[in-house]
Amino acid sequence: MNAKRIWKSAVLCSLGGLFVAAGPPASAESGHDVPPVEVILTRMAQARVENRTQLRPYSVTRNYRLFDTEKLATRAEVIADLTFVPPDRKRYAIRQANGMGLGEKIVRQMLEHETDIVKDHGATDLTATNYNFRFVREEELSGHHAYVLEMVPLRKDKTLLRGHIWVDSANFRLLRTEGVPGKAPSWWLRDSHIVLVYGEVGGMWLQTSSESTANVRFVGPHTMVAHDVDYKFSELAAGVGAAAAR
Repeated sequence: MNAKRIWKSAVLCSLGGLFVAAGPPASAESGHDVPPVEVILTRMAQARVENRTQLRPYSVTRNYRLFDTEKLATRAEVIADLTFVPPDRKRYAIRQANGMGLGEKIVRQMLEHETDIVKDHGATDLTATNYNFRFVREEELSGHHAYVLEMVPLRKDKTLLRGHIWVDSANFRLLRTEGVPGKAPSWWLRDSHIVLVYGEVGGMWLQTSSESTANVRFVGPHTMVAHDVDYKFSELAAGVGAAAAR
């Protein structure tokens, strides 16, 4: 083999190595091809529609705990009851509040926001109408293989988040959302960071816990952790909802 052919073979081998190294890491790691972002979004939309057909009236008791900066001491604890009647009726009541009055104030703001967005879920849905999306990686999350997507709001809105979502690769349900509001939620809450976790409850896919960290003006950084502790399903509430619809 002459020098020219030897050089050409060496170059081809080097390029072959580069092409292998530059191959899609997600497919190499998981052993399957990752769908295009557009396909993931379409399958997510289908999963949302399917879940909405499964929604039925329920009430949930939720525990909120407000922590200081290091999450060592509980500054306030609030217990609230929420009732949901499909498709868009949600109301809440504070059952108990202890500790700093700031805790109840923050919880009321969170619950007002939650009851408002259910009336127009299209304005906050994870769709191309509200966000730009980019595939980031694959990841195992709580026993689920997930696609991690970056999301960037298309408008400045406190109901939209800039951050990441974790989508179950098997059924395209939303597992986790993490990010910062596209717009400051209020004058007295700054540098907010929100984590939402989802799970199955009575055949429905719902948000089951959250953690929100913010720099509270005049008070400093605090963290609010919320967990759903008890669910009840009410046929009576279903009757009330049907009567209201008529």
